[in-house]
Amino acid sequence: MSAIAALKADLDGLKIEDNQQIVKQKSRDFFWYSPVLKKQLEDVTGDLIVTPKTEDEIIRVLKACFAADIPVTTRGAGTGNYGQAMPLSGGVVLNMADMAAVKEVKTGSVVVEAGAIMSDIDKVAREQSGQELRMHPSTYRTATIGGFIAGGSGGVGSINWGGLRDLGNVIRLRVITMEADPQILEMTGDDLQKVMHAYGTNGIITEIEMPLTASYDWVDVLVGFDDFMDAVRFSDTMANQDGLLTKNIAPVAAPVPHDYFLRHQKFIRKDQSVAVLMVAPFAMAAFEAFVARQSGGAVLYRSDKANEEDLRRLPPAYELSWNHTTLRGLRVDPEITYLQVLYPFPNQVELVGKMQELFGDEVPGHLEYVRFDGDITCFGLPIVRYTSEERLNEIIRMHEENGCPIFNPHRYTLEEGGMKQTDAVQLAFKQEADPKGLLNPGKMIAWENPDYDYTSGKVFLFPGLQRG
Repeated sequence: MSAIAALKADLDGLKIEDNQQIVKQKSRDFFWYSPVLKKQLEDVTGDLIVTPKTEDEIIRVLKACFAADIPVTTRGAGTGNYGQAMPLSGGVVLNMADMAAVKEVKTGSVVVEAGAIMSDIDKVAREQSGQELRMHPSTYRTATIGGFIAGGSGGVGSINWGGLRDLGNVIRLRVITMEADPQILEMTGDDLQKVMHAYGTNGIITEIEMPLTASYDWVDVLVGFDDFMDAVRFSDTMANQDGLLTKNIAPVAAPVPHDYFLRHQKFIRKDQSVAVLMVAPFAMAAFEAFVARQSGGAVLYRSDKANEEDLRRLPPAYELSWNHTTLRGLRVDPEITYLQVLYPFPNQVELVGKMQELFGDEVPGHLEYVRFDGDITCFGLPIVRYTSEERLNEIIRMHEENGCPIFNPHRYTLEEGGMKQTDAVQLAFKQEADPKGLLNPGKMIAWENPDYDYTSGKVFLFPGLQRG
């Protein structure tokens, strides 16, 4: 009997799927955003999907897999886009979809299971308390909260609250270790850093307490500009208006808004760059005054003045931003890809302009304004008109040589992608919590190959970068 067949017998009574087409489907994420990863990961699949309903069932799976040396890769909704939760070594894909309860809504926080969809969490929190999560990815309607914590770094709301790993943006995690006798750990404070943005390589997150903030019926706004840098300067100034409450500010260079935002196309000229914003309804009069003070911008669309037909058919502004900008582009032009860039404060506008001069329409700009180490700056998720891996690497090199660090979405390891360095805390915790290295193997270079000198390349280290 094969090890997988024996495991199936051992886990009899649990929800198991071994149809290989379904297993392969559940073994994938949005890795195909990257033409590089598409070639590398196309054939990756697990051997078995197990969908637990309780922590006891997770412990049963982990015990059996530990005894049989079978890898376990935890999966949320599969909305990540660089192979974070793809099982490189096969084995069990632990699907958290059936652990999705919103357990308790309190003043200032919510307690949920890891498989809860983020929009579902907000629906309950709004109905019960008029509150919502501080931040979410553009995949808000499909992404799980556990997947966001294990693989994300920020998103819609980061203009106010910073990065996901900033102290206070997660309150508590409940984590199960991968040992002969798995432990259940409660983590708060600095201990949270052991497992956040670790791709599930050193523990299974089962329960989460997240902070909440006041909920609003956010107004979606598009402001058009004849020049992208005018959109950037407008957005930069807007992001620094302390009294104007926004949830997202994203300038996007022409022709991307017209060509890729198909349902909004009637509002946008092909040569127009656009700032995509979410503004609190009580702040709209102040926002109108702010726009009037600026030069060159014109409001193209606002959801609070849209007709019923447009409100039904138009996606929300957050689905024009962050990685949804690229997703909409890929539906129109499957040959494009993207990068993840930091434009460090205080020179962010100058650096954006420099990159636009260097690359022009080969790398159309797309920025997301965020609070980073207490300062307002911007991340870039620019579109790349892909021609070859060699040219892609050259574009990356040119960004970094000009002081714009790249968090490479064309790599699937922690060190080469979001972290830029080995996280010593996460590595030490993995040695304790996953002594056989069975959790999501292949994603942490420092574990797989301790002698690998990833620092021989261009690695940018400055305060806050370790946040992922």
